[in-house]
Amino acid sequence: MPIRIPNALPAREQLEAENIFTMTEYRAFHQDIRPLNLLILNLMPTKIVTETQLLRKLSNTPLQIYVELLKTASYLSQHTDPSHLDSFYTTFDAIKGQKFDGMIITGAPVENMDFREVDYWEELCQIMAWSKTHVHSTLHICWGAQAGLFYHYGIPKRALDKKLFGVYAHRVLKPSSPLFRGFDDEFFVPHSRYTEVWEEDIRKVPGLEVLAVSDRAGVFAVKTEDSRQFFLTGHPEYDPDTLALEYRRDVERGLSIPVPENYFPDDDPAKAPVVRWRSAAQLLYTNWLNYYVYQTTPYDLEKL
Repeated sequence: MPIRIPNALPAREQLEAENIFTMTEYRAFHQDIRPLNLLILNLMPTKIVTETQLLRKLSNTPLQIYVELLKTASYLSQHTDPSHLDSFYTTFDAIKGQKFDGMIITGAPVENMDFREVDYWEELCQIMAWSKTHVHSTLHICWGAQAGLFYHYGIPKRALDKKLFGVYAHRVLKPSSPLFRGFDDEFFVPHSRYTEVWEEDIRKVPGLEVLAVSDRAGVFAVKTEDSRQFFLTGHPEYDPDTLALEYRRDVERGLSIPVPENYFPDDDPAKAPVVRWRSAAQLLYTNWLNYYVYQTTPYDLEKL
């Protein structure tokens, strides 16, 4: 079944070229099925790239999903054409009276800043508070996960000695968790960050569960006992070339940046990266949608 997106969204052409099943709003309107209503708060500067990455992962499911894209009103993106934002994004004031089956809060390149120094921090806090009563299950990614853990539970982010940059092996601590149903004993996830959250800080908080970790990258997946909030510290949605583009961008800027670990064959940036995370990423997003959104959300969203 398809993911339902606006007729003219740029990601549609790319997804259809990859043989990913999408459905225009016109066609979806004529089907007698209640779609899942999903809100994506996109905090990444490369908004179209992030839209495409996330929509790709949300597409492989027998569910019809209506996606609403959300931007901050307190900070105007400097890297996305304003006409794109005006055409496809909404603001919190416009949707705060609605309820959603699921929500994704993306990462953002602000991790070296104190949370309270981020231009849109107050707005983000307002949205996260709202999500507790208006969203059935919320998935936080990378900096979005750090921000969520700090806002909801006071868990601080910790500075790393150097940037964690590469693709790392992970293991599931709770094999019975539906989020990791069908996973192998070892799975891989890309990471790109200067900060982390400590497992010992998380385990001090009643009601939080650590689901998956990495010997090299630390905590990866955390959720609340009621499964209303999920926190992922990596980027399972990344494209094959995302880390390569980031590496080359920083090299061109003259920055001291290590070659991404476990990514290029023989650590040679001239060689094409080896993708080892695609299947696990697809399964993770499908499991979240199926077991934690579709299977448990009320048919009447007003009953949230």
